[in-house]
Amino acid sequence: MSDFRMETKCVQSGWTPKKGEPRVLPIYQSTTFKYDTSDQMGRLFDLEDSGYFYTRLQNPTNDAVAAKICDMEGGVAAMLTSSGQAANFYAIMNICEAGDHIVCSSALYGGTYNLFAHTIRKMGVDATFVEPDVSEEELNKAFQENTKAVFGETISNPSLDVLDFDKFVKAAHDHGVPMIVDNTFATPINCRPFEWGVDIVTHSTTKYMDGHATCVGGAIVDSGNFDWEAQGDKFACLTQPDETYHGIIYTQKFGKAAYITKATAQLMRDLGSIQSPENAFLLNIGLETLHLRMARHCENALKVAKFLQGHEKVAWVHSPALEGDKNYELAQKYLPNGTCGVITFGLKGGRDASIKMMDSLKLIAIVTHVADARSCVLHPASHTHRQMNDQELMEAGVQPDLIRFSVGIENAEDIIDDLKQALENI
Repeated sequence: MSDFRMETKCVQSGWTPKKGEPRVLPIYQSTTFKYDTSDQMGRLFDLEDSGYFYTRLQNPTNDAVAAKICDMEGGVAAMLTSSGQAANFYAIMNICEAGDHIVCSSALYGGTYNLFAHTIRKMGVDATFVEPDVSEEELNKAFQENTKAVFGETISNPSLDVLDFDKFVKAAHDHGVPMIVDNTFATPINCRPFEWGVDIVTHSTTKYMDGHATCVGGAIVDSGNFDWEAQGDKFACLTQPDETYHGIIYTQKFGKAAYITKATAQLMRDLGSIQSPENAFLLNIGLETLHLRMARHCENALKVAKFLQGHEKVAWVHSPALEGDKNYELAQKYLPNGTCGVITFGLKGGRDASIKMMDSLKLIAIVTHVADARSCVLHPASHTHRQMNDQELMEAGVQPDLIRFSVGIENAEDIIDDLKQALENI
């Protein structure tokens, strides 16, 4: 971890060119890497030496960008994945197997909820979901003898609940398991979960980190702080010999890098959800301006939220940055410098009015995406969360009339003017 301040980390971390090397991080667009002897290659396959031999596992462009994100979050090791969903899947399955269990905040992105509620269940891993405002007593009741991790989102998508780190981290550690947090919406610009005791952070780099809707990607960062050895029986996958690598014990051989090394050596080897080097290159360009863009996103979102709050046709507005919002106090505690550029709101005319208003927008687009430079809207109940039933929607904090509004970095008055004319059509 460098001593640079965040703005400098965004621009400079990860790639330090030597004399005569490219000033800008290059794209290592190669599947393979050459070695002089068979023994050299063999040592790489045995994890005896570090280096590159096949891009499905590691690539220099990817590693440089992963190192930058790791530095920004304050971790010890990181890896890139092909998507945020792959990052969340790997983060859990790196320490879970059939017969295990996880505890999750129910306020999750619809795809993540489906991943944990249905897909990994088919693989033998069960999940118990708890409300984000669950009491400590009820939270502790959710744990089982086979619980291996706790999962939540810093700012949930799309319900915008702010995770109470102190409560969830304490429960996780009291039960001897790591706390894993998806920090996509806040980014390390507005929140560094490791400073609140979180052990592992994931990102959909597709969102603010890329910032331009050009490439899908994900990342996992390990704080290096969870003591796997202290829970050796529970996490035998890290503390006992791995016979697929000649009996290597990850915690003994790789120390604080054990978790990420195992995820790369096992999961990426077998499942191959690697981010392409070209996508990593584009992601790095986005990261260089992340500190500038996040400030503008937050500034614009607050202006738009206040406008909507005062409009006669708007039933409700939700933003953790709005004074009086149910998550305002938690946001002030954990994200005092800003939350994100996403707000949600509903109209007095209900679901039909929400859809008509969205269809009347001209500058603001209806897209599946969220958290890039351009303003866009989505109706989660009809789009990203449509695979959920009504009960699951409510558990995830998604009302039928909820509009997710990702406020971009355009001029705030132009954004508000487009909302005004669309609301007049209702």
